[in-house]
Parts: sequence; C-alpha cells; structure tokens
Amino acid sequence: MPIVVRPYAERDWDDLCRIHDAARLDELRDTVGLAAYLPLAETYENEELFSQPVRVAEVDGRVAGFVAASTDEITWLYVDPALYRRGVARALVADVLERAGDRVELEVLDANVAARAFYEAVGFVHEATTHGKLAGNEAFEATGHTLVWHRAS
Repeated sequence: MPIVVRPYAERDWDDLCRIHDAARLDELRDTVGLAAYLPLAETYENEELFSQPVRVAEVDGRVAGFVAASTDEITWLYVDPALYRRGVARALVADVLERAGDRVELEVLDANVAARAFYEAVGFVHEATTHGKLAGNEAFEATGHTLVWHRAS
C-alpha cells in the first residue's frame, strides 16, 4: 500500500472533515468524553488549523490522513479510522520530522493510549503533563501530555 504525502489543496477539505470527524470521536471517547465533540467545520478557524502547513497522505489516490505542523510542533494529526495501523500516521510524522528542526513537540490527551504509544514508538518522549481547557471545545477540561522528539546528533 504505497502512501504519498503531499501539500494540502482546497479540494481536500471534504476529506479532512470526514477524517477528522470520524477520528476525533475515537480520540475523545476514552479521554474527555463524546459530549466534547465538535466537527472540524466548527472548530478549524478557532483552532487555527491553517496557521501551519497542512499536508495530506494519500493511499490509492484517496486522502487517508492529514497533519498540520511547523518545524517545531505538530498541532493536528488525524487518520481515517478505516486505515489505522497501516502506516499512514507514520508516513505523515516521518514527513514532518524530515523538515523539522532539532526539536518537535506535540500534545496528546490523557487516556489516548494508542496515540501516545504510537508517538513513543517513533521516538517522542514524555516531557510534561498539563491540565486546562480542551482545545477546540473550551467548555471542557482536559489533561494532556507534552511529548517531544529530538533529532539525533
């Protein structure tokens, strides 16, 4: 299953919404609860999705996931639930790290065990735990973990 990572194009918007909206349910289910769910179309501006470059992963010509990241932070990473554990997230993170500086950080919700295990498997380590408002739906409180990747010297 070849995975191609490329820059986001406006034609990808519906796919980003489809992927985010399905995967966000998985992210929230065991963390802060499904009551905190809001669709991407309602949150992307407030959460500044496009303030960093967005890249998409394609499998067989279809958008399978996306990432928004700068050279030092990953702010969004979602994969189509039908394609979990097939290398899509790994390809997106590898693409980010290829362009990254010496340090990249991200946040993972507490109890999002699968995401944390994935990031640790690709070299991120736990740096801090924080508690505050849930990004994207500030009516909810959340606990998150900051994970950091360092380029090997």
